[in-house]
Amino acid sequence: MAFALLFGGAGLAAWKLDWLSGNGGTVSFGKAPGPAAASASAAPGAGESSPGAPSPSASPGGDPDVLLPTGPRSDFRQTAKLDDGTVIAKARLAGAKSGFEGDVWVWTPKEYAEAKYEKSAFPVLIALPGGNGFPSNYWSDRSLGLQKAISEGVQAGTSLPFIVVMPVLNPDSKYYYDGADIPGQPKMGTWIAEDVPAFAKANFRTYKSRDGWAFMGSSSGAFVGMKTVLQYPDRFKAVIASGGEIVPDSPLWKGHQAEMDANNPERLAQKLIDANGPEVFINFQIGTKESGRERMTTFQQSYGKGPVKMTIRDIQNGEHNGWHYVRGMKEGSLEWISKVLKAPQPATG
Repeated sequence: MAFALLFGGAGLAAWKLDWLSGNGGTVSFGKAPGPAAASASAAPGAGESSPGAPSPSASPGGDPDVLLPTGPRSDFRQTAKLDDGTVIAKARLAGAKSGFEGDVWVWTPKEYAEAKYEKSAFPVLIALPGGNGFPSNYWSDRSLGLQKAISEGVQAGTSLPFIVVMPVLNPDSKYYYDGADIPGQPKMGTWIAEDVPAFAKANFRTYKSRDGWAFMGSSSGAFVGMKTVLQYPDRFKAVIASGGEIVPDSPLWKGHQAEMDANNPERLAQKLIDANGPEVFINFQIGTKESGRERMTTFQQSYGKGPVKMTIRDIQNGEHNGWHYVRGMKEGSLEWISKVLKAPQPATG
C-alpha cells in the first residue's frame, strides 16, 4: 500500500511537471509572440491552425529563394522547453518516398517567430545522432545544449539562427543502416535525403537552394551526414561531422557490394572531384582523447581538394560524446558553418 502511494505520488508529480512545462501540448511554430508568449505556443489547443492546412505566412519579401511552408502541417507536441522560452517538439512522419514512418523532433530559434523575419526563410540544420539512433534522437535532449549553443551564438554574432531538425536515424535498434537504401531493407537513405527535408519544407519557411541546407552529426550520424552531402551536393552544402566513421560498415551490405560502393564517401568525393563541383564543405570534429583522427587526416589528404573543402577541428580533452562535440561547435564549428550557409533576411524599413 505504501509502495502504491509512493508510486502514485511520483506519477502525479511527473504529470504536474509535464503540465506545468507544457510537455505534450500542441505546438504551433512561427506565430509572432505576444507580450507574454514564447516563440512557439505550447498550450494544448492554443490558437492552432488545422494540422492539414498550409501556413498562412506572408508572401516572400522579394527573395525568389524563399520557400513558404507547403503543407500539410504536421501535428507537433512539445517534448522540452528551453530557458529562453523556445521549445523542442516532436511529430510523426510517414515518409512518402521511403515508405518508412518515424519520429522527427524540431527546434526553431526565437528569431523565427519575430515579425521582422516573417517573410524570410531560415537555414536548416539536420542533426543526426550516433549509436542506435532509434527510437529517439539524442540531440532533442536539451541537456546536450545544442539549441542553447546556437541561441548563444546568434546573440554573439557567431551563429546563424538555424532551424534544427532531428529525425530518427535507423528503423530499429538491432542494426545500423548507414543512412542508405540497402537492398531489401527500409529505405533510410531516402528517408534522410528526401522525406525529412520535405517535412521541413512542409512546415517551415526554408530556402529552395542548397545554400540553406546542412547536416551535423556525431559518430554514425556524422558518417550519414557527410555521405549525404557528398551524394547530393545539389541539395545540401555542408556538414559538421563529429567523431565519425569514413566508410560504410553495416553488416546488411553483405552481398551488395555495388550498392555499398555507391554509398562510400571515398568514391563519392572522388566523383565530385572528377566532375569539378559543386563545392561542398566538410568540417570534421574530433576529441583529442578519442581515436579516429588518423582516418580523418587520410581522408582529407586524399579527397580534400578541388570542390571538396575540408577542415579538421581538434577538441582539446574532448571525448566521444555529444557534450564535447557541442563544445567544439561553440568554439568554432558553428561559426564555420554559418559562414557557408545563407542567413535569414530581416525586413527593411
